[in-house]
Amino acid sequence: MPQSSGRDPLWTAVEIAVATGGRMEGAGFEARGITFNSKEVEPGDLFVALKGARDGHEFVAAAFEAGAAGALVERPVDGGPCIVVPDTLKGLEALGFAARDRAPQVRRGVVTGSVGKTSVTQAIKAGLDLAGPAHASVKSFNNHIGVPLTLARMPADVERAVFEIGMNAPGEIAPLSRMVQPHAACVTTVGPVHIEGFADGEAGVAREKAAIFEGLGPGGVAVINGDNDWTPTLRQAALRAGARVVCFGTPADADARLIDFTPNPDGARVEAEIFGRHHVFSLRQSGFHWGHNCLAVILMLDALDVPVETALQALSAFQPLAGRGQNKSVAIRGGAFLLIDESYNANPLSMRAGFLSLGARPVAAGGRRMVALTDMLELVHTAGPLMKHLHEALRPERRGLWRETAADLAEALVEEVRPGDIVMVKGSNGSKASVIAAALADMERRRDAQEGDAS
Repeated sequence: MPQSSGRDPLWTAVEIAVATGGRMEGAGFEARGITFNSKEVEPGDLFVALKGARDGHEFVAAAFEAGAAGALVERPVDGGPCIVVPDTLKGLEALGFAARDRAPQVRRGVVTGSVGKTSVTQAIKAGLDLAGPAHASVKSFNNHIGVPLTLARMPADVERAVFEIGMNAPGEIAPLSRMVQPHAACVTTVGPVHIEGFADGEAGVAREKAAIFEGLGPGGVAVINGDNDWTPTLRQAALRAGARVVCFGTPADADARLIDFTPNPDGARVEAEIFGRHHVFSLRQSGFHWGHNCLAVILMLDALDVPVETALQALSAFQPLAGRGQNKSVAIRGGAFLLIDESYNANPLSMRAGFLSLGARPVAAGGRRMVALTDMLELVHTAGPLMKHLHEALRPERRGLWRETAADLAEALVEEVRPGDIVMVKGSNGSKASVIAAALADMERRRDAQEGDAS
């Protein structure tokens, strides 16, 4: 788990008790990290016994055995010292508020959007790291647990921090933004994702995303996508919040204007005009959506007092995240194929972006562009009962393999792929798209093992 940035502890037992209004039971302790997952406890962590599908109190003993320094609980427990509070989630929130308030020097940013928020958040963190001590969300910790947890994990001596904020239903984003009290807030884009919770569909999603600006204080900066259908909605919400609005995209008046995005074997070449100055720079990312993403990152870093030059340096080194566009050349008998791992998440917007990016990639002689899709076109291979409908709707020349499960499709694709192919794996994490990506990536190791046995 994220640890304190220096030699001092992240929290002492007394500080936790004061912040949460809790009661100390047992000896004092010092916590260097915080987690609510007993399987992720590291020595020195504070374990927070949250109640969900399972009661976290059932795992306190395991947390202490793994080295937890103390626990935040709703009733006294055996095995180690604890702080007792009426509600552990409220206690975690209070600890987050205390972390924010004890570090007034921290410039804080928040990111939301229908797609791209995790990658943009982590790219911003890369720029913050170059500018000084920084803090950020890990994984996709962006909900009513992840945001206060990320705040509570923030060391007192950092200079900047960025938080990812997500939503599944109406009314979730504004409270989380107000919790962070950001100096800058970004909406990457708005699209038909999580529309089932809104009577008016995508319009409701746009309003909910725009609610992120409600947490901005005086002088706050709102970073918005100028090429989105919902740009007026976002702009109006930002202005109502008293924010200074900056825009990225292709409009002539954009503060960060995209002029050209050209994919290449190493990523992409980007040409842009940023605050009136012309820039040409490189990315490790090749997906077309990164033309907009990188400009969002630059504007957010500027709002957090990081120079554009530092932002460009960070972007040029920022690697695709696992399952979000990582490229790997996989050697097999007779040559190699290129694996594009987009197995972590899928929705209509990211599917479209993935297909556009794949279509722009040149294919070697004899090679094919292939897509392996799991439930959430070139030659399309699909897995899952819902994807069977797509399989049957494809033209025969575009129709590849279909299997009931991702594991079955992985086994079949290993036999199907050939040198020169470009294979994009796209699907939701819950539909096990990563199983396909892992099987394809492992082909080189299996080939080497087989050749070693033969010799």
